[in-house]
Amino acid sequence: MSDNVRRVTIIDDEKEFVNILKEFLERKNFVVSSAHDGISGLELILKGKPDIVLLDLSMPGMDGRDVLRKVRQNEETKNTPIIILSAKDEPFEQEYGMELGASAYITKPYSVHGLMKKIDSLIG
Repeated sequence: MSDNVRRVTIIDDEKEFVNILKEFLERKNFVVSSAHDGISGLELILKGKPDIVLLDLSMPGMDGRDVLRKVRQNEETKNTPIIILSAKDEPFEQEYGMELGASAYITKPYSVHGLMKKIDSLIG
Protein backbone atom coordinates (compact mmCIF):
# COMPACT_ATOMS: atom_id res chain seq x y z
CA MET A 1 0.00 0.00 0.00
CA SER A 2 2.83 2.41 0.74
CA ASP A 3 3.79 2.57 -2.96
CA ASN A 4 0.30 3.77 -3.94
CA VAL A 5 0.11 7.52 -4.40
CA ARG A 6 -2.84 9.06 -2.58
CA ARG A 7 -3.88 12.48 -3.83
CA VAL A 8 -5.82 14.95 -1.72
CA THR A 9 -7.12 18.40 -2.60
CA ILE A 10 -7.70 20.90 0.22
CA ILE A 11 -10.01 23.84 -0.49
CA ASP A 12 -10.16 26.42 2.29
CA ASP A 13 -9.68 30.19 2.37
CA GLU A 14 -7.72 30.06 5.65
CA LYS A 15 -4.19 29.84 4.27
CA GLU A 16 -2.50 29.03 7.59
CA PHE A 17 -4.95 26.17 8.17
CA VAL A 18 -4.26 24.82 4.68
CA ASN A 19 -0.48 24.99 5.20
CA ILE A 20 -0.63 23.10 8.50
CA LEU A 21 -2.93 20.43 7.09
CA LYS A 22 -0.86 20.13 3.91
CA GLU A 23 2.34 19.61 5.90
CA PHE A 24 0.64 16.95 8.06
CA LEU A 25 -0.75 15.06 5.05
CA GLU A 26 2.54 15.21 3.15
CA ARG A 27 4.22 13.53 6.14
CA LYS A 28 1.59 10.80 5.71
CA ASN A 29 2.78 10.40 2.08
CA PHE A 30 -0.11 12.21 0.41
CA VAL A 31 0.37 14.31 -2.69
CA VAL A 32 -1.44 17.51 -1.75
CA SER A 33 -2.91 20.22 -3.96
CA SER A 34 -4.70 23.19 -2.46
CA ALA A 35 -6.81 26.19 -3.34
CA HIS A 36 -8.08 29.12 -1.29
CA ASP A 37 -11.35 29.70 -3.12
CA GLY A 38 -14.08 27.54 -4.61
CA ILE A 39 -13.49 28.36 -8.27
CA SER A 40 -9.78 27.43 -8.16
CA GLY A 41 -10.60 24.41 -6.01
CA LEU A 42 -13.17 23.12 -8.47
CA GLU A 43 -10.63 23.48 -11.30
CA LEU A 44 -8.10 21.45 -9.27
CA ILE A 45 -10.65 18.69 -8.69
CA LEU A 46 -11.75 18.51 -12.33
CA LYS A 47 -8.16 18.52 -13.66
CA GLY A 48 -6.38 16.52 -10.98
CA LYS A 49 -9.04 13.95 -10.05
CA PRO A 50 -7.88 13.61 -6.41
CA ASP A 51 -8.64 10.51 -4.36
CA ILE A 52 -10.30 12.69 -1.72
CA VAL A 53 -11.24 16.33 -1.17
CA LEU A 54 -11.21 18.31 2.09
CA LEU A 55 -13.62 21.19 1.60
CA ASP A 56 -14.53 24.25 3.65
CA LEU A 57 -18.03 25.70 3.25
CA SER A 58 -17.45 29.43 3.77
CA MET A 59 -15.26 30.88 1.03
CA PRO A 60 -15.29 33.94 -1.21
CA GLY A 61 -16.72 33.61 -4.70
CA MET A 62 -17.99 30.06 -5.00
CA ASP A 63 -18.68 28.53 -1.58
CA GLY A 64 -18.14 24.91 -0.62
CA ARG A 65 -21.78 23.95 -1.19
CA ASP A 66 -21.54 25.06 -4.83
CA VAL A 67 -18.24 23.21 -5.29
CA LEU A 68 -19.82 20.07 -3.84
CA ARG A 69 -22.86 20.34 -6.15
CA LYS A 70 -20.68 20.78 -9.24
CA VAL A 71 -18.37 17.88 -8.33
CA ARG A 72 -21.39 15.60 -7.83
CA GLN A 73 -22.90 16.70 -11.19
CA ASN A 74 -19.70 15.85 -13.10
CA GLU A 75 -19.58 12.30 -14.43
CA GLU A 76 -15.81 11.95 -13.85
CA THR A 77 -15.79 13.28 -10.27
CA LYS A 78 -19.22 12.39 -8.91
CA ASN A 79 -17.89 9.51 -6.77
CA THR A 80 -14.90 11.39 -5.31
CA PRO A 81 -15.07 11.28 -1.51
CA ILE A 82 -15.50 14.77 -0.06
CA ILE A 83 -15.07 15.61 3.61
CA ILE A 84 -16.52 18.94 4.64
CA LEU A 85 -14.32 20.66 7.24
CA SER A 86 -16.33 23.55 8.65
CA ALA A 87 -16.72 25.71 11.72
CA LYS A 88 -20.48 25.55 11.07
CA ASP A 89 -21.58 23.00 13.66
CA GLU A 90 -25.34 23.47 13.49
CA PRO A 91 -27.13 20.14 12.82
CA PHE A 92 -29.03 21.58 9.83
CA GLU A 93 -25.70 22.59 8.21
CA GLN A 94 -24.36 19.08 8.66
CA GLU A 95 -27.56 17.48 7.34
CA TYR A 96 -27.59 19.82 4.34
CA GLY A 97 -23.94 19.04 3.57
CA MET A 98 -24.68 15.33 3.64
CA GLU A 99 -27.76 15.79 1.46
CA LEU A 100 -25.61 17.61 -1.12
CA GLY A 101 -23.38 14.55 -1.28
CA ALA A 102 -20.61 15.00 1.28
CA SER A 103 -19.00 11.75 2.38
CA ALA A 104 -18.44 13.13 5.89
CA TYR A 105 -18.82 16.36 7.83
CA ILE A 106 -16.21 17.26 10.44
CA THR A 107 -16.47 20.44 12.49
CA LYS A 108 -13.52 22.70 13.27
CA PRO A 109 -11.59 22.52 15.48
CA TYR A 110 -10.96 18.81 14.99
CA SER A 111 -8.33 16.20 15.71
CA VAL A 112 -5.98 15.49 12.79
CA HIS A 113 -5.87 11.87 13.93
CA GLY A 114 -9.66 11.69 13.75
CA LEU A 115 -9.48 13.24 10.29
CA MET A 116 -6.89 10.64 9.21
CA LYS A 117 -9.15 7.82 10.44
CA LYS A 118 -12.00 9.23 8.33
CA ILE A 119 -9.75 9.63 5.27
CA ASP A 120 -8.46 6.07 5.68
CA SER A 121 -12.01 4.74 6.03
CA LEU A 122 -13.04 6.49 2.80
CA ILE A 123 -10.04 5.75 0.56
CA GLY A 124 -8.06 3.05 2.37
